[in-house]
Amino acid sequence: MENVFYEGQVLWSQIDANMHMRHSAYADFAAQARFILLEKTGFSANLFQQLHIGPILFREESVYLREVPLNDIIRVTCEMTKMRSDGSRWSFKQEIYRSDNVKAAIIKVDGSWLDTKTRKLAILPADLVAQFHTIPKSADYTEEAAGTKN
Repeated sequence: MENVFYEGQVLWSQIDANMHMRHSAYADFAAQARFILLEKTGFSANLFQQLHIGPILFREESVYLREVPLNDIIRVTCEMTKMRSDGSRWSFKQEIYRSDNVKAAIIKVDGSWLDTKTRKLAILPADLVAQFHTIPKSADYTEEAAGTKN
């Protein structure tokens, strides 16, 4: 399996009344995998603080395929599916797998960057755009021109 950015145990606190992983835990694991991916690409929390920017989501879609039980070890993949050439907008697809290699969920997100001082959308500094382009891409990856409206 490629592009695994999180592997960990499902905890009691992540279980719902039906005795399987609760819906919001899928989103939490996907968010953790995205932050690990960013950190491995050189975008640490410290860098975000220095630049006064951070990732922000516009949309998050979760498709639940199979139950995940307590104490299972899950793996979360992460690939970029779309990006503007200047890195200002981006989309990721993530898949969550159980320990038996069964795909349990698909998470898709669309996002951008937030200036944490002005609370407005921001653009990555030019020297970091090339670094952002090194993130693993999906087989159906598409790139849009900078300034494209969507």
